[in-house]
Amino acid sequence: MDFVSANSTHFIIVNAGAATENQSTVYINGWNSYWLMQESVWGGPSRSRVSKMLQRGTQMGSTVCRTWAFNNGIGPNALQTSPGVFNKRVFRRLDYVIVEARKHGIRLILSLVNNLNNFGGKAQYVRWAQEAGINGILSGKNSLSGVKYADEPAIFAWELMNEPRCASNSSAPILQAWITEMAAFVKSLDQHLVTVGLEGFYVLNTTEGPEVNPVEWAASLVSDFIQNSAIENIDFASVHAYPGSWIPHADLGAKTLSQWVDSHISDGDHVLKKPVLFTEVGPLVYVNNQGLADKDILLKTMYDKIYESAKKKQSGGVALIWQLLVEGVEEYGDRFSVVAWDNPSTYKLIQKQSCRLQSIFAKSSWKET
Repeated sequence: MDFVSANSTHFIIVNAGAATENQSTVYINGWNSYWLMQESVWGGPSRSRVSKMLQRGTQMGSTVCRTWAFNNGIGPNALQTSPGVFNKRVFRRLDYVIVEARKHGIRLILSLVNNLNNFGGKAQYVRWAQEAGINGILSGKNSLSGVKYADEPAIFAWELMNEPRCASNSSAPILQAWITEMAAFVKSLDQHLVTVGLEGFYVLNTTEGPEVNPVEWAASLVSDFIQNSAIENIDFASVHAYPGSWIPHADLGAKTLSQWVDSHISDGDHVLKKPVLFTEVGPLVYVNNQGLADKDILLKTMYDKIYESAKKKQSGGVALIWQLLVEGVEEYGDRFSVVAWDNPSTYKLIQKQSCRLQSIFAKSSWKET
């Protein structure tokens, strides 16, 4: 397995023996299973369910999974019990997830921390605690494989925070400074790709962005897709999409989703000049009892947009569905979760998307079955 890097608006497979212009461009299909490390803690059958999820992803032709590399607190299964202090038993479970991912040909986007409600009032604490925690993870060595995390190609990218938001407009500069500082700090330790973890909302003073926001409250969260993503050490932009939740009608949701995707791909191509990953795509499993058919309409809309972007060699090459489960982990589910192989139409959509993207760019032997 080779490392992945970003070259302008595209991802490339890094081959140490080849010049940059000869590197292979790669477009990726994938999913979210945030629960992999947590489930691995229990061992035995629980750990086998983690392996099964990664194996199932491979069978669908998926190549990237986004999952949590955090669980902070005082509980027995907390990864980080205090700033920079880690539970070795739980850390070994993260090691296990990485080893299994590599075994199945899956690369991981590892999110380092969850959203904190108030950046402005806790800026110093966040900076202090986050640097200690990041250093503890990024400087780690896998206890099972012996590979340093910094040298692990099964890590696709580090995500600084899942869905950072601000409590007020005055906090926006603090968030921007925090992202700048933490991205530079990560790059000083590790040359994997780095992303913020944004939802993709535009702020009110953006010329066109607020008109694209799917709901009125989005601009009040202050995180700024353009400004936050433009930071030098941020390698690709992240966007979330929950059309079934934003607009509870499949036809209107599909229209809103199309506009949302088009806007961000355009910004990736012309403004940011970076790849854009839709790192959470969560069509509702059930909307007013309309069922999986509507989920598939929205998922197909997203996949078609991504495929068209890939064919045109634009910036929008990846959509990660939120989220996939296997039997026995229903406790981690939410109203967007699905066991894809129990829903043939959804399974076929995911598999077909993997197949057609790989047929364009990836040098892979995987074929649709």
